[in-house]
Amino acid sequence: MNILVVDDEKLIRWSLRERLSREGHQVNEAEDGKSAIEAFHRETPDLVLLDMKLPDTDGLSILRAIQKETAGGPEIPVIVITAYSTVDTAVEAMKLGAFDYVAKPFNMDELAITVKRALETSSLKRDVRAHVSERRSSFGVHNLVGKSKSMRDVIDLVRRVSQSGASTVLIRGESGTGKDVIAKAIHYESSRSDKPFMNITCTALQDTLLESELFGHEKGSFTDAKMQKKGLFELANGGTVFLDEIGDMSPTLQAKLLRALEEKSFRRIGGTVDIKVDVRVIAATNKDLEKAISEGRFREDLYYRLNIITIVVPPLRGRKEDIPLLVQHFLRRFSEEFRKEVRELSKEAYDKLAVYDWPGNVRELKNAIERAVLLGQGTTMGADDLALGRPGPAPAGEEGARLLKLPQKGIVLEDLEKDLVVQALDRTAGNQTRAADLLGITRDQIRYRMEKFGLMKGEEAHH
Repeated sequence: MNILVVDDEKLIRWSLRERLSREGHQVNEAEDGKSAIEAFHRETPDLVLLDMKLPDTDGLSILRAIQKETAGGPEIPVIVITAYSTVDTAVEAMKLGAFDYVAKPFNMDELAITVKRALETSSLKRDVRAHVSERRSSFGVHNLVGKSKSMRDVIDLVRRVSQSGASTVLIRGESGTGKDVIAKAIHYESSRSDKPFMNITCTALQDTLLESELFGHEKGSFTDAKMQKKGLFELANGGTVFLDEIGDMSPTLQAKLLRALEEKSFRRIGGTVDIKVDVRVIAATNKDLEKAISEGRFREDLYYRLNIITIVVPPLRGRKEDIPLLVQHFLRRFSEEFRKEVRELSKEAYDKLAVYDWPGNVRELKNAIERAVLLGQGTTMGADDLALGRPGPAPAGEEGARLLKLPQKGIVLEDLEKDLVVQALDRTAGNQTRAADLLGITRDQIRYRMEKFGLMKGEEAHH
């Protein structure tokens, strides 16, 4: 690592150079503020050791100059060196963002440990920033594809919501419209992007298990509670919790969720202590919540708590002008993933997509393009390469045309379910998202079934 030592005492600079060089660092020196700034410009250091008292200026001015130079870029840790008589100045430097301070005369071993800690912290922050940048590239708002008026309105609202302080957001739309994609875009475009994004599908688990997943439990709080467990709300502190299919949550859990939203706190199952959290909750549903309220299946007070900001995602059949853009988006993605050279669709293929009514929305289009790229030959896909829609019900009397034929002796439904999950994982080489798409369920739901059937051993169920 490159370390810049700024101190007007030659002996101190020499001592630091000797010790830090032995630790494997490259050390540059500066004896005053002017030469410090010049050295900083010549070669940007990984860390600065900065004396607070310099011949031509004070250390605080240099600290401010360094921060101005690095604004918007990687943070460079600064350890300030101060005399006992100017500890107040060091405290001021800490308030301005210095990593730590050491007082003269300092212990060289302790200083070396502080330098090591500062460099490790800086490296960790760089890794986090790189990870967040990569996630934003994968899931940010630019991944929302569409030029239609309805989709432009959605994208604009997503941008505004992500930058707002809204603690709850409701996303409504038919199954397959991309509500989960929008939830991720809101998170990764927000100031919460360096904190966790935790998601769960409310239909995937029974009541007690879902409550445990959301709020955690204490050891011994129920039969299988062998140890304490933190829930998603606790793990996502500072970030986002995405509750998919909120319309299917039981009224009992709805009441507990409402309390968590209102009070920004909750208790683990079996717990006696309120746990405070700061999370943004994004809920999504394809259900008619107003009808569910009138039928007593959804709490009206929770509805009003969630409904402060609502994003309504249009169905694909209502924005068919977006299909060519979506096709190009998925072609690029799957051509790269499967190392194919498919670049375009024929006019006949586009005509076929244009007249179809897309009951499965964008997810169905994505699956159709994925299959076509995977199985297709050449650089252009024709209409015959696109398999759209599921087979309709077999005509009466044509039992052999049914999707599955029930054996004469019957079958154990769970065995059939397990077999289909295994087949889907085999066909997709263990890719849970694609396997879930093949079965018409979500990734959370397939993971639940993998756990249920004991297929999670090293997540190698497909082998």
